[in-house]
Amino acid sequence: MTEVSVTRKGQITIPIELRKKFNIEEGSKVEVFEEGGRIVIKKLQSIFDLGGSGAGRGDVEELKGMLDRMREEDA
Repeated sequence: MTEVSVTRKGQITIPIELRKKFNIEEGSKVEVFEEGGRIVIKKLQSIFDLGGSGAGRGDVEELKGMLDRMREEDA
């Protein structure tokens, strides 16, 4: 456990070992919420975190076909 201080403006610094572990870099977005009497900080996924997440989930032509069908339904 690492102790951090809260600044006058309510800011804290996330310790480097946790920033590295959770890949939190400058510009990363986090969600802050209360859960069970605790303050929780959760990293939000960006589009860049999702890179490669669709690999092995069907071929490109199948996905294009699905998109075309969805567009037709919306029209």
